[in-house]
Amino acid sequence: MTVYFRQAYLEIANFILNSFSKISESDVEKFVSAIIDAYKHNNKILVAGVGRSGLVGRAFAMRLRHLGVESYVLGETITPSVRQGDLVVAISGSGSTQIIITVAEAAKRAGAKVAAITSFYDSPLGRLADIVLLVPGRTKRASSDDYFARQILGVHEPLSPLGTLFEDTCMVVLDSIIVEIMKRLDKSEREMSAIHANVEIF
Repeated sequence: MTVYFRQAYLEIANFILNSFSKISESDVEKFVSAIIDAYKHNNKILVAGVGRSGLVGRAFAMRLRHLGVESYVLGETITPSVRQGDLVVAISGSGSTQIIITVAEAAKRAGAKVAAITSFYDSPLGRLADIVLLVPGRTKRASSDDYFARQILGVHEPLSPLGTLFEDTCMVVLDSIIVEIMKRLDKSEREMSAIHANVEIF
């Protein structure tokens, strides 16, 4: 019996649904406006994330490219330098991933705007960013020291490990933002398909 699969699936799906009410539409509006502004002024959008957050960022950068946005993933060999007016999208659930903070600091020195996607406004990344899009998520394991207190209070660890809830929620949020941008730019799926890679490695 795949008991844990079923429980984890429902836990993740319900977490994403319940997160909707905690996501600020004002935050989303600022983020979307920054993307569209960069697009209209022919500025680059550079996406940064580490580990699984980085994979979510890569998927977002890919969809931006399909919309005709000049998007890149920081760390790739073909990524150009960050310049005045560019937008750096920095993803870190905890908002304290040192390499992402370093990236954001360097981007600000270069005159770029920084949009942070994190679970904490009051984090080093959140305080540094020009725009913060708060995405709920469990970003770290609870300390083992808290185990007995959590048992007494009836608070249990989620089945999904580590930052899974943040990463999955972040993916859904960014995919939904792509749809918003797509409609505002009046882009069709056919136009996106025309930009999609037609030479691929199988």
